[in-house]
Amino acid sequence: MEIIELDPKSESVKSVVNEIDDLMNTLYPQESNQLLSIEELMSDDVYFIGVKNGKEVIGCGAIVRKCNDGIYGELKRIYVKPNYRGKGISKSIMNALIAYAKEERFPAIRLETGIKQSEAINLYEKLGFRKRKQFGSYLYDPLSIYMELELCV
Repeated sequence: MEIIELDPKSESVKSVVNEIDDLMNTLYPQESNQLLSIEELMSDDVYFIGVKNGKEVIGCGAIVRKCNDGIYGELKRIYVKPNYRGKGISKSIMNALIAYAKEERFPAIRLETGIKQSEAINLYEKLGFRKRKQFGSYLYDPLSIYMELELCV
């Protein structure tokens, strides 16, 4: 399994992004979804990586440089297709994003996730993320959990 940088304009990326959107829209009301668009994934402030099986993107994740509440990296679009779960792919993607954040000297990584995503929350906690209050431009949402990993840089 190889972690590679993804091109947000590719059809395989568009397909997985649509799959993520469909899933999130079945779990939460639209106003609770904080999803990055394809256009936002193309920003210079975004590092977007994933894993492919042939031409198909089977997992992905992004980290966005933020400066609106101190400097930090925000995780977005962390996802592994259902048929590939339980194989350590999400952990590999997360470790690659954490390594990137350390290289970029971010003092912390933050994320917002939904209360119905217990497997993801468990992974984040195993990686050292701790719950915190909302951050940046997020308003309190009872369907959201906000987390942070402090980095020693």
